[in-house]
Amino acid sequence: MKNRRKFSIFISSTYEDLKEERQALVGVALENNFIPVGMEQFHAAPTSQWNVITKMIDECDFYLLVIGGRLAYSDFYIR
Repeated sequence: MKNRRKFSIFISSTYEDLKEERQALVGVALENNFIPVGMEQFHAAPTSQWNVITKMIDECDFYLLVIGGRLAYSDFYIR
């Protein structure tokens, strides 16, 4: 059997209101041999979370944005 490359997919959405949808997408990604990546994998770090997130997005093969009816939190708006 050939070694097949597994692609990574970053799943992005607001968190609280789309938890079930995110979980469903993680399941679909795994069933189709993708490596799901999302905010659930991030831990508290001394660096800016935005730097960590953008690095992970850059390293993923695909980016999936799930759009709901709620605005996301961003430290951009707090500055």
